[in-house]
Amino acid sequence: MSKFILASASPRRQALLSQLGTPFTVLPADIDERHHAGEVPRDYVMRMSRTKAEHVAQQYPEAWVLGADTIVTIDERILGKPKDAADAAAMLRSLSGRVHDVMTGLALVHHGQGYEALETVSTRIYFRSLSEADISTYIAAKKPFDKAGAYAIQDQDGVFVEQYEGCYTNVVGLPLQRTAAMLRDAGFSLSDT
Repeated sequence: MSKFILASASPRRQALLSQLGTPFTVLPADIDERHHAGEVPRDYVMRMSRTKAEHVAQQYPEAWVLGADTIVTIDERILGKPKDAADAAAMLRSLSGRVHDVMTGLALVHHGQGYEALETVSTRIYFRSLSEADISTYIAAKKPFDKAGAYAIQDQDGVFVEQYEGCYTNVVGLPLQRTAAMLRDAGFSLSDT
């Protein structure tokens, strides 16, 4: 099997991928992540994951490269990573007491073999109502600036989340079952997942 590269700097994504038992290296893709005008969330997340994978695969054409991108969407609006505490607070207020979706795009490419597989996974999240104290305490304690939507389901035992429908690991940053299926389809041998 060729070298396998994860095109992501996310420590959560790295920890999840390591559970599949296949060795990989990490090479984050430095790309422009701006949203295009009129681009729907699914198209955006697919473009980001594919662009990340392609960026790294151009440097390593004989390697397998996995690109992934996770976003939070509400009312067809994309919530990425907050710029600062005020942005994080605004995001958490917009999610408070509402239903939203967490979507991850996956792209597995191997330039040398002309291989490309693309997937999206979506998980529905039911958020409880948050007080201003909940929001400010969370931001101060958890520093949510590297998390789409300004929160992590695994933080504080998921107390903001009343329930979810779909894949839990998708919300953390990498849908493991779908990722494992993609890798198996490409010929990877994985530990039991």
